[in-house]
Amino acid sequence: MRKFIKFIVRNIPRTYLIKFSRIFSFIIVPFYKGNNVECPICNGKFRKFLPYGNKGDNNRLCPKCLSLERHRLLWLYLNNKTDFFTAKLKVLHIAPEQSFIKRFKKLTNLEYITADLESPLAALKMNIKDIPFNGNTFDVLICNHVLEHIDDEPKALSEALRVLKPNGWAILQVPINNSFETTYEDASITSPKEREKHFGQYDHVRFHGKDYPLRLQSAGFKVVIDEFVKHFSSQDIERYRLSTDEIIYFCIKP
Repeated sequence: MRKFIKFIVRNIPRTYLIKFSRIFSFIIVPFYKGNNVECPICNGKFRKFLPYGNKGDNNRLCPKCLSLERHRLLWLYLNNKTDFFTAKLKVLHIAPEQSFIKRFKKLTNLEYITADLESPLAALKMNIKDIPFNGNTFDVLICNHVLEHIDDEPKALSEALRVLKPNGWAILQVPINNSFETTYEDASITSPKEREKHFGQYDHVRFHGKDYPLRLQSAGFKVVIDEFVKHFSSQDIERYRLSTDEIIYFCIKP
């Protein structure tokens, strides 16, 4: 299974992975029944999670809702530290994750809009560098693991800030390499093979470092750095399979 998932993640385009993932999930769930791990998003319990990623790392992907460590942590964060599930909010979700999209659509308190340049799950085709909404439109903007793909990150962040209402907030997570004090990017690196070597994935254009919150602040956001995962016991971290080095960057428009 590990080799199989590693192969499809590396060789099949993202749009096709999204289209056929639900069928794959339906088939695979019965083989993973158990009670060793639990997904707080779909409440599924399994003997373990599926492997995932370029290296096929074990025990990461929920067989039922297809959540990863970062998705499960973010779900718990939204539940415990925001009014996302209770307040009347207008939300723009860019590159909507499969584990979230149907559940967020069912929330009657949200006016929920999904957008993406390629994803078949999104209702609106949109480039984050040119968001087709007026300024001060949204209470919340969610855009996770997108900015590392964008050549002009300052423009994308400027657009995210523009469409938020004053005191609106955004979740803008990216993969962070904590061995880098500053973000590593090189526009001359263009081949998929070299990008994977330098940035960790064939379609990434940078590897964000510890300066990521400073980059968000430079765009105009007030950034609250929340090591939320530390609120959980080691048993819960293992039970939910949370990422222990994932920091939540809660970005507020002043």
